[in-house]
Amino acid sequence: MKRLFNLPLALMLILSGSVYADAAEDQQDLYLDAMRSLSEGRQAEATDMLTRMIEQEPQHAGAWLDLAILQCRLGHADEAERLFGLIESRFAPPPGIREVIQVYRKRGCKWERKSRSSVSLARGSDSNVNQGATNPIFSIGGGPSPRELQLTPEFLPQPDQYTLLSASWSGDLTRSALEGFAHFRMRRNDSLAKYNTATLAAGIEKPWRFGDWRVRGTTNASLITLENRLYQKQAQLLARITPPAFLPERFDVNLMTGLTHVKYQSLLNFDSNTLETGIQLGYSRTNARFQASGGYLVDYGSAKRLGGNRSGWYAGLQGQAQIRDRLIAEASWMKQHWVGATIYSPNLIDKIREQDMQLYRAALIVPFRDHHALQLEWRRVKNNENISLFQYNSRLLQLSWQWQK
Repeated sequence: MKRLFNLPLALMLILSGSVYADAAEDQQDLYLDAMRSLSEGRQAEATDMLTRMIEQEPQHAGAWLDLAILQCRLGHADEAERLFGLIESRFAPPPGIREVIQVYRKRGCKWERKSRSSVSLARGSDSNVNQGATNPIFSIGGGPSPRELQLTPEFLPQPDQYTLLSASWSGDLTRSALEGFAHFRMRRNDSLAKYNTATLAAGIEKPWRFGDWRVRGTTNASLITLENRLYQKQAQLLARITPPAFLPERFDVNLMTGLTHVKYQSLLNFDSNTLETGIQLGYSRTNARFQASGGYLVDYGSAKRLGGNRSGWYAGLQGQAQIRDRLIAEASWMKQHWVGATIYSPNLIDKIREQDMQLYRAALIVPFRDHHALQLEWRRVKNNENISLFQYNSRLLQLSWQWQK
């Protein structure tokens, strides 16, 4: 019985010789999304998707059974028993499915706290650890004859190799769909220890549903150290809003909005408060997922911050595809553009700062054994600004071992 109990429920229905009809393709995509959420431990999201699935396709026996078992795992014994009874009377399930139902009835419905953990250890090479300026010559002063100066080697690109350790956890905090998460990341350079960093972040996430609209709210806080000293504090509020489905099958859309506060511990007048609003458009296939995003940004700082407030926009593309049984490819591009409100530093740098940054990323992931994977990742950053002192380029190549469960 243990072998049968561990099989995916959709596969169990097929193996049992059931004559349940397949849902329409778009409904099946919703069902697969629900199974994906369930396998990743997002029980509240899976509950919502399965409920919608049943509303659209009342004869989808697999969705009824998955929803009943999920309600049992959440400790909702009365609701689970109601659903089990409906399945038995409406669908006349075969012996294998009846046996699964009896297993849950005998064991009892208790809340099963779900969690996910991962650990990653990596070695990499970075061409510009310190984000050194691309151009060694920069100009200061105003007027027709600015003064040209040359940067010292400390402010030019410095390459190094590094070791990176990261760990994360996410899971249920309550049975009412409140989830928590935490992440730790530490990077140690072989030679340039003054640029060693560490990040600790934690937060909570909660989904809501308002009619056909779904909202997922997130709040988190993080601490960043530089050379073993606290460098930055950050707090963030985010909301992801999913409107009623109106796109063709396989497509989905989310509206994004958020507020981020950043406080620098050792830099005066650099603190910021950034408002973001944007949109994400996704397209999914069985073994692939693609997403485009874009949005508008406004950053409010202190009255003494160089360049004043700033506004900008961002755009991005990313995709993931399984190209072989044990080979997954990922690629992404992101562009972010900022424009300051005032001259950056009168009589010293007489320009309104215009920042333009692009990030390119590609990765190959090779899963092996249970819960393990190797990942080879390449990144390139092109930070083209109109103030040469802040321009920099960097390339990174990293090989990592990952474990997740």
